[in-house]
Amino acid sequence: MSDLASYECFSIDVKDYIAHVQLSRPEAMNSMNKAFWSELPQCMRDIEANTDARVIVISSTGKHFTAGMDLAVFSDPKALPMSGDPGRMAENLRRLVLQLQDSLSSLEKVRLPVLAAIHGGCIGGGLDMVCAADSRYCTQDAYFTIKETELGMTADVGTLQRLPKLMPEGVVRELAYTGRNFSASEAQALGFVNAVYADQDAMLEAVMGIAAKIAANSPLAVTGCKEMLNFTRDHSVEDSLKYMATWQSGMFRPGDMMKTFQAKAQKQAPSYEPLLPVKGIFGA
Repeated sequence: MSDLASYECFSIDVKDYIAHVQLSRPEAMNSMNKAFWSELPQCMRDIEANTDARVIVISSTGKHFTAGMDLAVFSDPKALPMSGDPGRMAENLRRLVLQLQDSLSSLEKVRLPVLAAIHGGCIGGGLDMVCAADSRYCTQDAYFTIKETELGMTADVGTLQRLPKLMPEGVVRELAYTGRNFSASEAQALGFVNAVYADQDAMLEAVMGIAAKIAANSPLAVTGCKEMLNFTRDHSVEDSLKYMATWQSGMFRPGDMMKTFQAKAQKQAPSYEPLLPVKGIFGA
């Protein structure tokens, strides 16, 4: 495994095919500053290209998972000029929002499952982020809020697009219009989180156990599951079935199945080849 890059906002530990990514600015309540938005997609690419990880767990440090967007992101005159031609300013703002959206979409685009382990407050941009994860787990003290409404703006980097796919739309509308907090128990009842745990230690132990079960499966089969589920969410059943057939015709190979059967017959854990590392066109 190659050395990973150093990050201002994240610490990464890779062990037993699990990449544990932690938000690491507890003194700032893990607010999503300028560095966060550039580092998150870089971190996902780094794990794909330079580790043997088969699943990613995202957790946090300190009192809260994240306080959300650091408003300094929008106060940098270099990134967001506040004077000049209105049309050009609007075009620039649109491009900035698209870049922020792409940063969080990296959790969907990475071919590995992403499990979010949430404690304390998951506010504003934090909710946008965990909506892009494959599965969510939280502690009893966790709470979530679409904070942007209270601040006088419309949430713009993913919550309003993804949350209606994860929870009843009427509830999402209420949460968006009011900006109220919703608790861990409510999140579980609505199907937003898979499970609620007494504390962060218990949660991480359980989520790491789930990650280990994922990592024990064929990585090609698992990445196929993620590809199909993401596609199906955004397409019709008919289109999704056709895509599934096309994927299977190209990606299915009996090798992993044979290893599974042989391992079961020998009462051993199967050993699968890793996916090829994701590299740039010139190997970077």
